[in-house]
Amino acid sequence: MGMRFEDVEAWQRARTLVSAVYRLTRGETLRPDFGLAGQIQRAAVSVMSNIAEGFERHHASEKTQAYNVARASCGEVRSLLYVVEDNYPAHAVRAIELREQSEIAARLLSGLIAANERRR
Repeated sequence: MGMRFEDVEAWQRARTLVSAVYRLTRGETLRPDFGLAGQIQRAAVSVMSNIAEGFERHHASEKTQAYNVARASCGEVRSLLYVVEDNYPAHAVRAIELREQSEIAARLLSGLIAANERRR
């Protein structure tokens, strides 16, 4: 059996990020902030889902498009984590840690995009 999207390090990192975001947003403090909690959850899931979708695409341009959406969603997650940091000081340290995780996923995605472009 060949490589699967589950084997891609960027997807594995995104999965870890999604779990961490859900743990954060399900806590007593953030859970009542439905707008913020839902938006950051959706953005994190978008990273993971678009990596999987891009991996499964056959055409290089479609792969790149999905990976770019995933990378943009990393930026959205990072931005929303500033909202958490600024408005929920008790979660500031965790927000910073999750931003770092998101940056790692974005760097890995940049590598996937570059490798995919070289194959075109």
